Amino acid sequence: MELPSQINCHIVAMPYPGRGHINPMMNFCKIIVTKYPNIFITFIVTEEWYSLISSENLPENIKYATIPNVIPSEFDRANDFTAFFKATLTNMEGPVEKLIDALTMKPIVIVYDTYLSWVIRLGNRRNIPVASFFTMSATVFSIGYHMDLLAQNGHLRANLSGKMHEQVDYIPGIPSIRILDLPTPFYGKGQELLDVVMEIFSTVSKAQYLLFTSIYELESIVIDVLKQIFPIPVYPIGSAIPYFTSEKNPSSTTSIDEPDYIKWLNAQPNGSVLYISQGSFLSVSRDELDEIIAGVHDSGVRFFWVARDETVQFQKNGCSVGLVVPWCDQLKVLSHPSIGGFWSHCGWNSTKEAAFSGLPMLTFPIFWDQRTNSKQIVDDWKIGNRVKKHDQCSISREEISSLLKWFMDSGNEEVMETRRRAKEIQKICQCSTANGGSSEINIEAFIKNVLCHKYS
Repeated sequence: MELPSQINCHIVAMPYPGRGHINPMMNFCKIIVTKYPNIFITFIVTEEWYSLISSENLPENIKYATIPNVIPSEFDRANDFTAFFKATLTNMEGPVEKLIDALTMKPIVIVYDTYLSWVIRLGNRRNIPVASFFTMSATVFSIGYHMDLLAQNGHLRANLSGKMHEQVDYIPGIPSIRILDLPTPFYGKGQELLDVVMEIFSTVSKAQYLLFTSIYELESIVIDVLKQIFPIPVYPIGSAIPYFTSEKNPSSTTSIDEPDYIKWLNAQPNGSVLYISQGSFLSVSRDELDEIIAGVHDSGVRFFWVARDETVQFQKNGCSVGLVVPWCDQLKVLSHPSIGGFWSHCGWNSTKEAAFSGLPMLTFPIFWDQRTNSKQIVDDWKIGNRVKKHDQCSISREEISSLLKWFMDSGNEEVMETRRRAKEIQKICQCSTANGGSSEINIEAFIKNVLCHKYS
């Protein structure tokens, strides 16, 4: 691999093989090379993932490098997530080490996804510093790191049935939180991966740096606590969403190259459309999906739904006030003036994009950190409402229809207050990413620290 002539520093990026992990790491890499054109980044993915993302344009200073498909296919990941997760911990280390050994320039740091904890061993063997890159919230990190406190208080490896509404008020930096809102590896079926997750969090302090894909101002208390706890530098590097490519006003252009869905949004009144997305990985049950579709249809609310295989069901319902697409540029859509709210599974990337776009949210979490993110959205930031009130197992089409009518009613005082609060959060996020903002300052501090280590 021939490097551009001006390059004098090399970074390796090692993302966890999932869309919600690859995207923020790539966004971070793009920010780095924009600010530091003398840095080259090798971005390691499996051959399968390369086939899925290689068509995306990259800056000259970022190049993909591939390892063989030593883990289950992305398309089977949801069918046996436990097996997939464990494969990423056992099958990737050897091929990645071989690849790094063959690089023409030794990297000054390996930025690795926190869940790929074996990179710490690799870095030690090759005398390369490593930076742990956490793609979930700092809140979720603190919960995972303090699992010993959960155990001491009888909230780990215990029968928690009937106790899901008990408050956990002893995690450093975290406001009181229900057991039900903890990440799913800590209770129920999610405990299949508990031992593995505990081991991963216990190794983070052995890295040389810890990076959070979070806005400092939104999680300042917990981040400050973690800075005091950890013996290594801790940097909240910002949202790691593609804000640097988003247009300030997506509706201002009439280019014939615009996607049809943007043209449809341009024709809708401001703040009138509910954007619906349940993420790129796990989905709800078929029965639950039927109820959601029926409820959306019955509400009469304008909607823009990103769905993978549900289009036929919408067509059967004859939805005339909405648009269903298999994919979209999510941040561009969320930033569009016609969007007035976001129904979300509460993945961390979607949560940050909604916050950056100043949108109130309807939260419908499914797995892992999504319940915790939902709690932050609703209780801490106060920019959303839970779809399932009182945490019922299912929700009817009538309840969904009523909720959507209420949520999209711009004349409702409670709704207006949520929208006002969402705009306040938006200002915080956008100031953080602006010149001189906290995210930019932390990225520069990280790179300066790495470069100092290189030349020391």
